[in-house]
Amino acid sequence: MATWTRACATGDIDLEDLIRFDHGGQSFCIYRSPDDTFHATDGHCSHEKVHLADGLVMDYTVECPKHNGVFDYRSGEAKRAPACVNLRSYPVKVEDGHVYIEV
Repeated sequence: MATWTRACATGDIDLEDLIRFDHGGQSFCIYRSPDDTFHATDGHCSHEKVHLADGLVMDYTVECPKHNGVFDYRSGEAKRAPACVNLRSYPVKVEDGHVYIEV
C-alpha cells in the first residue's frame, strides 16, 4: 500500500527547478513548476538510467543531462528522443510548508 512520505520543504526548491529525493531504495525527482505547483517522477531517465537531478528544468519539462531526452514532469510523458518510455509520476501534496509524495 502506498504511503505519503515527506520529501522536502517547499523552500528547498526554487521555481522551475528540481531536487533529488531518495527513499526506500528508489530515487525520485521533485519539481517546482513556474506556477508554483509541485510534481514528482522517477529520478532516472528511462533511456539510459542517468539521474535527472542535473537536468535542465524549463517550461514544465526536464531534459536529461546525458542525451537530451525530454520529459513533461507533470505527467512523466517522454517528449523528445532518445527517450521514448514515459517516466512514472507520483501524487504530490503540500502541507504546512512540506512536500509529500505518495510512494
